Amino acid sequence: MSTEILTIIGTYTKSMPFVEAKSEGIYVYKLNLETGELTYQSKATGIDNPAFLAISPSQKYLYSVNEVMERDGKKVGGVSAFQLDTEAGELSFLNTESSEGPGPCHLMVDATEKYVLAANYGGGSVCVLPIQPDGSVGPATDFIQHQGSSVNPNRQEAAHAHSINVDASNRYAYVPDLGMDKVVIYDLNVEAGKLTPNAQAFIEAAPGVGPRHFDFHPNGRFAYVINELGNSVTGYVFDESTGSLTEISTAPTLPDDFDGNNTTADIHVHPSGKFLYGSNRGHDSIAIFTVDETTGELTPAGHEWTQGKTPRNFGIDPTGKLLLAANQDTGSIATYFIDQESGGLTPTGHVADVPTPVCIKMIQ
Repeated sequence: MSTEILTIIGTYTKSMPFVEAKSEGIYVYKLNLETGELTYQSKATGIDNPAFLAISPSQKYLYSVNEVMERDGKKVGGVSAFQLDTEAGELSFLNTESSEGPGPCHLMVDATEKYVLAANYGGGSVCVLPIQPDGSVGPATDFIQHQGSSVNPNRQEAAHAHSINVDASNRYAYVPDLGMDKVVIYDLNVEAGKLTPNAQAFIEAAPGVGPRHFDFHPNGRFAYVINELGNSVTGYVFDESTGSLTEISTAPTLPDDFDGNNTTADIHVHPSGKFLYGSNRGHDSIAIFTVDETTGELTPAGHEWTQGKTPRNFGIDPTGKLLLAANQDTGSIATYFIDQESGGLTPTGHVADVPTPVCIKMIQ
């Protein structure tokens, strides 16, 4: 097995509210699994705010959002497609299509590699774009506008779809909507490229918590949502036969003695299923949890400083050996060894300079 894996980083190239952009595009590195060192390979430039990334199951293509509020005079963002040369560690631009709503912040590729699904935070909507034979994206086959609000007048005045996530069976899509305090559930029709409301159209979160990112447990029985405004993680029982979610419990991401300002961002379950991690922006840490694989319950197991400010995103390598934390405001990515027994994190001693990193994707 190679000791190096490809690591691709999405960034902000244009300044956004509360973000001073300093980057040039999408950066490609190689990660040494033995040492945790990141070595620069290449970059793809000329793209507006390729903040969040998704890699196709075949690993031949990469897709990025263009997190902007307007394109060509219209209140829409975009989705860009790239050919991915994993051997050379290089990206070749293919095309960009409208995301049909402003401010796309998250996307993923379905298991059949027929569609890119994207969530528009700014517009509170979701869309489905078909993937063409050459890997480029075509005009949307579906667009759904969310409607609703919640109790926080500054962040929840309207719908804000924050991520879109398809289950392993490729039948259901889950959209945590921060503005509505709901996880919206869709059935995915891969023949038509359409999303339709699931029999359980949504599950409500506690008022004001602002659900943001979502991850499945590898055993296929549980799902977890990190709540941006509530600084917490909520676990759900996932019914793969119907797509429904049933709440288990909620655990805090912050230590009891922290009284500063904080919002959470990203969430990942370890490939072993034994641990779950979430990022704190303000406390600037990775929250560590152990997972009861019978009940899905989470138990807080500590925090690790990210060696920078505002860990917007982080990633766990496919082997489960390393965690990479992307510090957006200090322009750095710190790497950690993961203790396979406790889930604890130990700095490798390597911190790479990457301007305004927003998303980390790795390929074994």
